[in-house]
Amino acid sequence: MVRGTRQILAALLAALLVAALVPAAAHATRDQIVISGSVVVRPGETVGDVVVVDGPVRVAGRVTGEVVALSGAVLIAPSGVVEGSVNAAAGRITLASGARVDGDVRYGDKRPVIAPGASVGGKVRSEKWDDWTRGWGGVVSWLALWLAFTVSSLLFGLLLVWLAPRAMDAAWQTARERAGPAIGWGLGLFFGLPVVAIVLVITLVGIPLGLAVLLALLPLSALGYTTSAWLLGRGAVRPPQGRMRAFLVGWGILRVVALVPWLNWLTWFAATAFGLGVLTVAIWRARGTAPAASAPSLPASAA
Repeated sequence: MVRGTRQILAALLAALLVAALVPAAAHATRDQIVISGSVVVRPGETVGDVVVVDGPVRVAGRVTGEVVALSGAVLIAPSGVVEGSVNAAAGRITLASGARVDGDVRYGDKRPVIAPGASVGGKVRSEKWDDWTRGWGGVVSWLALWLAFTVSSLLFGLLLVWLAPRAMDAAWQTARERAGPAIGWGLGLFFGLPVVAIVLVITLVGIPLGLAVLLALLPLSALGYTTSAWLLGRGAVRPPQGRMRAFLVGWGILRVVALVPWLNWLTWFAATAFGLGVLTVAIWRARGTAPAASAPSLPASAA
């Protein structure tokens, strides 16, 4: 499960890299986006952007956009031309004699090999993508990330409880009565939505819709997490005590647990999935009962 989750996260990062690196205007040429496998641009072939999550890249033709490899080597052959930049996070970049890169050459942990006669229009630089995980810099970065998530989840949760108190009450009722279906729906949404988005991105035709789903995952995960914080707090702080106090108690418990290594990711996953599942089941139940609740009653004389 951990390996599958990492692949999904890597695929999400690849798709977001495409969104960030590709200009707003669509390329006239086709892009090459691969989750696991190799990409070869043959001599005389022209493609747009090349993005590979896990696998090598060999360019002997022309790339009009960017080359991005998250885990794999990149080789620009003597006849290869990259009009954008070449980026490799965990693999070596090699430019053969005669290769041309008009943009930058950015690398993570392995210094590029650039043969005499190769051309780089921009800069060759190390991005040091892995430095934030090392030493005190890693600790400070991790604490900064924890603080940012803590503040944002607090504000989001308070706003949610304030704007939709009845929805939170319905979620609490659903968690008590339909916890099993909520867990099933939550797991399905947590793993299913990223898979659907990745499939849409891979099909190329569905890239806009796939990227829209990917961008929606962030607010959805925040919604699920804060809902679980409310449920946890309501379990500890029962009525007539207020909803805000209940949320703050549950949110505080989750954020303290998030300070423990490994438990932070586990609790985030569990809270997000369960919260999404509870909300889904609660909405389904509300839709099922709404017609009956809104049906007009017959006059007493018609009985």
